[in-house]
Parts: sequence; structure tokens; C-alpha cells
Amino acid sequence: MHIAYVVVTALAVAATGFSGIAALLHFRPILPGMAAAGVAESWLTFPIGTLKTAGAVGLLLGLLGVPLVGVAAAAGLVLFFACAVHTHLLAHDRSAQFLLANGLLVLSGAALALGLTGS
Repeated sequence: MHIAYVVVTALAVAATGFSGIAALLHFRPILPGMAAAGVAESWLTFPIGTLKTAGAVGLLLGLLGVPLVGVAAAAGLVLFFACAVHTHLLAHDRSAQFLLANGLLVLSGAALALGLTGS
């Protein structure tokens, strides 16, 4: 396992896990950005928070020795965050959540690319 993969994936686990748990708990600071993007608060639990948290767990499993699960989780997170960026663009929303979605898309993409090269 390459050091770059471990570092990037660990960062992705932490960032995506925090973002997923924040959505599951309906963390008050994220609510205005979600509303600006046209996302209903009821969606924060499922699908948004559930999928982000499951993706973080899958990445963690990839770090712990199940590389195919890690690659699949990274691919799913890339798709999720690509859709999130698209949603923010459609709503003409440039809030902090838009920037976060872009950052998590790049981080998930890097974890996917590094996971594919190592498997």
C-alpha cells in the first residue's frame, strides 16, 4: 500500500465521515447551504447523510485490507459529489457547501485513482 494512498484516503475518510455525520445530525450550519441548493432538509438523513457515511466506512475498509470495497466506495463518492456539485450549479449556489462538495469530489477522485493504481 502506497503512502500517498493511505494519506489521501485517510483524509477522505475523515472529511467525508464528518460531512456525513453532520448531515445525519442535521448540523445547523449546513442547513442554509442545503436550502440554497434546493435540497429538502428531509433528504439530509437519507440519502445524503447515509450515503456519505457509508462511503467513508467503505474507504476505511479499503484502508484496512479490503481494497475492492475501498475502490467501490471511492467510485460511489465520486458519483455522489459530482451530483452534489451539479445540484449546486443548477441552483446557482456558490455557498460553502458548493466549495466543500468540490473539495470532496477532488479528494474522492484522488482516493479512487490511487486505489486503482494500487490494486
